[in-house]
Amino acid sequence: MERLVSIDLESDFGFLRKPDTNEGISMSYNMLHKPSLLGIFGAVLGLDGYQKRGVLPDYYQQLQHLKVGIAPLRDERGNFQKTTIIYTNTVGYANKDGNFIAYENTLISPSYRVYVALSDENPLYHSLKNGQAEYIPYLGKNEFPVWWKPESFQEYALDPFDFDQEYQVASLFCKKDGESSRIKEFGGNTLGFAAMFTKYSQSFFYFERLPVGFHEFEVKKRGKEYQYQMAPFVYSNAKFASDYRLENLYRLKDNQVVQLN
Repeated sequence: MERLVSIDLESDFGFLRKPDTNEGISMSYNMLHKPSLLGIFGAVLGLDGYQKRGVLPDYYQQLQHLKVGIAPLRDERGNFQKTTIIYTNTVGYANKDGNFIAYENTLISPSYRVYVALSDENPLYHSLKNGQAEYIPYLGKNEFPVWWKPESFQEYALDPFDFDQEYQVASLFCKKDGESSRIKEFGGNTLGFAAMFTKYSQSFFYFERLPVGFHEFEVKKRGKEYQYQMAPFVYSNAKFASDYRLENLYRLKDNQVVQLN
């Protein structure tokens, strides 16, 4: 039987590198995203990572079908503190013209509650429940190990939300480009995102474009390559009217739901 489970991932530091920054300072995504989370799950299960250029890693091919949701923990309204770490890259090819100094915008104490739909026959279910991993998982770089406490493991019924009431989305949720939303807040008002910013100081919205997978393309003389497939995500404590129907929502408790993608 498939069910919804969650664990709380924690790390002292994290660096989820944005591939579009390679000069000057390298930037990190603020939120954990699905391809990175699947890498963590791959380490838990002991699956192979990248082995050959132009071939997606074994963990991704085996786990890409998983439905996952992600929510930040102990955050400042979704935004983790950051620092710039400066170091010398000692790899030979990086130093042909002198020492290469790297600057990385690094997350401080990032933590996330991750949700995943699993059957109790899936080996990942037992590993997460027992706090076991074949390889040491890390958050973007192998010097930033990530862990979870077995007591953070929770189970829920995999119950699709039927929009029978107003709701709050406890996880990140995907918002289509150009889509306007209807948000129900205190006093029964229904407003758009921009109006909520100005009228209700107790409501917040965090926006970030994040990877959701990979798309394939051909490079002349190099063959097949992959780039991130991106989507716009939102994290908020706002209440949504029942007539605003986000996709892939599952009920947690009370009026809280998560989106699984």
